[in-house]
Amino acid sequence: MSRIAKNPVVVPAGVEVKIQGQQVAVKGSNGQLSLEVHPSVGVELNEGKVVFVARDGGKQSIALSGTTRALVNNMVTGVSTGFRKPCS
Repeated sequence: MSRIAKNPVVVPAGVEVKIQGQQVAVKGSNGQLSLEVHPSVGVELNEGKVVFVARDGGKQSIALSGTTRALVNNMVTGVSTGFRKPCS
């Protein structure tokens, strides 16, 4: 499993995550976003945490599980606190 995919995405208060098949929808105070997840990646919502699993254990599905975790984490951040450019 990908090192990134091992860490679940914690869903903060005020953010709603819905998983229907391979469709992940995130809704918060700053809007709503959705993502169609690749079939080789499994997504589950357990006790306020989104967990990602490589279904077949292949190299591509392991890589995709980490990428999907990063995308969903960015979606949760975007609808809750919003994106902003860091000051340098």
